[in-house]
Amino acid sequence: MGELTSGLVGERELVVTEEYTAAHWGSGLVPVFGTPALVGLMEGAAVQALASRLPAGQTSVGGRIDVRHLAATPLGMRVRARAELVEIAGRRLMFQVQAWDEVEQIGEATHERFIVVEERFIAKASAKTAGGEVRVRGSSTAL
Repeated sequence: MGELTSGLVGERELVVTEEYTAAHWGSGLVPVFGTPALVGLMEGAAVQALASRLPAGQTSVGGRIDVRHLAATPLGMRVRARAELVEIAGRRLMFQVQAWDEVEQIGEATHERFIVVEERFIAKASAKTAGGEVRVRGSSTAL
C-alpha cells in the first residue's frame, strides 16, 4: 500500500461500442459516446489513481462530479480519461479529470470522492432493505 499524495494519476480507456452510446443509456437518441458512459470512465480513472493506495478495508465512493461533455465521439473510436488527485482534505479527495478521443479533448470534470470503511458503507446501504436502523447525521431512523 502506498501513500495518498496530490499528483497521483489514474487512467482508463475503452472503445466506443453500442453499450456506451447515448441511445443505449437513454440520455439521447444518437449513436455516439454518451455522457453517462463518460462519467463512468472518468470516475474509473479516479478509482485507478487510488489503486493499492488505501489501507485494507477502505475504499472510495463518488460524491460529486461536475462534467462538461465537449465533443461527440462515434462508434469504434477509442476514448481515454485521465484523473489527477489535486486535493486531500481528510476523507475528501478532489480530482481534475480530462477525456479525449482519437481526435480531440471530449470532456473535463472536477470529481469529489470520499474514503469510506467498505464494510460499514455496505452495511449502511443494506440496512435500507433489511428494515433496520439507518443513522443520518447523528440521528437514527427506523426503516
